Amino acid sequence: TNNVEAFGGVSARNAVLMDQKTGRILYGKAMHDSERIASITKIMTAILAVESGKLQNTITVSSRAVQTEGSSIYLKPGQKIKLEDLVYGLMLRSGNDAANAIAEAVGGSIEGFVYMMNEKAKEIGMSNTYFSNPSGLDQAGKEHYSSAYDMALLTKYAMGNPNYAKIARTKVHRAPNTAESWDYVWKNKNKLLTFMYKYSTGGKTGFTKKARRTLVSTASKDGMDLIVVTLNDGQDWQDHITLFEYGFNNYPLTKVLNKGGIKEVKDRQYKGHIYLKNDFSYPCKSCYPCISP
Repeated sequence: TNNVEAFGGVSARNAVLMDQKTGRILYGKAMHDSERIASITKIMTAILAVESGKLQNTITVSSRAVQTEGSSIYLKPGQKIKLEDLVYGLMLRSGNDAANAIAEAVGGSIEGFVYMMNEKAKEIGMSNTYFSNPSGLDQAGKEHYSSAYDMALLTKYAMGNPNYAKIARTKVHRAPNTAESWDYVWKNKNKLLTFMYKYSTGGKTGFTKKARRTLVSTASKDGMDLIVVTLNDGQDWQDHITLFEYGFNNYPLTKVLNKGGIKEVKDRQYKGHIYLKNDFSYPCKSCYPCISP
C-alpha cells in the first residue's frame, strides 16, 4: 500500500488515501503522526453544527466571535444570520469569525464547543487528535493537532451526513447580509471542486504559517468514493489529483459478496438463515474476480 514509487509519490509530509465506504487505506505516508492542521479543523466545526439540528436558527453574532485573526467573512457584532449560512461561510471561505459564532451558538461558548469537538473526536476514533479552538488557528501555549488518518476518519464520518455533503460540494453560496445593503456571495476556495478536478465532491483547505498548506478533499467516480488528506504540502492540488487517479485506476470496486443468502455459513444454527440485503463491494487491487458464488 505504501509503495510511493507505484505512482510517483507525493510531496506532502503526511498523506493518506482512504476508500470512503469501507475505510480501507489505499496509501499512507506518516499518516498517524500528530501535526498542526490549520483550517481543515473546520470540518469538525461544520459537522457538529449540522448535527445540532439548529441550522435554520437565526443567531446574533457576539463581539467575541469577530475578534479573531486570519480569514474572515467580515461579520459584525450584533449581526443576525442563520446558522446554516454561517456553516457555508465556514466551509467555502474558511471564516474564523464564522467558526467562533458557530461555536457559541452550538456549544453555548467557544470553550463548551471545544469540549464537544474533542468528545466527538473520541467517538469517531480519532486517537491522535486534540482540538483547542473551532478554527484551527495556531495559539500560543495551546495544543491543537491531528493526523492525516484521523482527518480522513472525520471526513468519512461527516460525508455520511447528506446536509454536510451538500455544503461541502457547493461551489457558490449566496446569503442575506443584515449588516450591509448587499448580500454575501461566497465562492468555494477548493480549486479541485471549482475547476481543477471533475470528480471532486468537496473538501476543505487550510493554511497557517506554522502548519503550512493542509488539504482534505473527496472525489467520486464509477460508484467509488475516495478521501485524500495531505499535511504540509506545497503541491497539494496536484498531489490530491495524483492520489485520486491512483486509487481509481488501481483499486476498482470489486463485488465480494452478492446480496441474498450466504452459502458459506456452515454452522447448523445459522445455515440458510443469514442474508445480505445488498451486494458487498471492496476496493481490490487483484486481477481476478473475488465474487462469492
